[in-house]
Amino acid sequence: MNREQGLAELDRTGIIAIVRGVEERHIVQVADALLEGGITVMEVTLNTSGALSMIGELQRSFGERMYIGAGTVLDPDDARQAIEAGASFLVTPNMEEDVIRYSVSRDIPIYPGAMTPTEIVKAWKAGATAVKLFPSSGLGLPYIKELQGPLNHIPMVAVGGVNEQNIGDFFRAGCKAVGIGGSLINLKEIAAGNFAWITEKSRRLIEASGK
Repeated sequence: MNREQGLAELDRTGIIAIVRGVEERHIVQVADALLEGGITVMEVTLNTSGALSMIGELQRSFGERMYIGAGTVLDPDDARQAIEAGASFLVTPNMEEDVIRYSVSRDIPIYPGAMTPTEIVKAWKAGATAVKLFPSSGLGLPYIKELQGPLNHIPMVAVGGVNEQNIGDFFRAGCKAVGIGGSLINLKEIAAGNFAWITEKSRRLIEASGK
């Protein structure tokens, strides 16, 4: 899957569900709930116990209907293991050019984390599919809007602090997509077996996004 295909997948809903800390026994139900609510992109972070086997299970069960990737990829070895497990895309918390180049060599879309204009441009030149602005809650919407002046040719994904109240603001500021973790993948609701909560939350986020 090349850069253009990776961007097309982000356009489906504009929302990446970030799955962190979910127990493996719940992962299929979480995916079902997201899909029912209209969210088709899932990122399983590698610092989640059983992440690699969960990525494999999700690809087998949902690969035709969902875009399944790996997050918190820190180095080329993490990238290799995630790809071998079945990840269709990679996300990093930082700008690591070796990881970006490795992903490009494997023709796997990658969304590396960056904060400064220098990091954003370096990531893009290294081959990033889109650049993850992290932490977007700390950077703020005015900062993101300012970036669009000189860097609006670089697709950006806001991660951190995105919710129903402000999701539309991030898209209006110029973001290609957003990543949402704990406020969508609510571990308390999952532990209680309340997967319908995730479905309803997904629907509300899509509606509020204006996509």
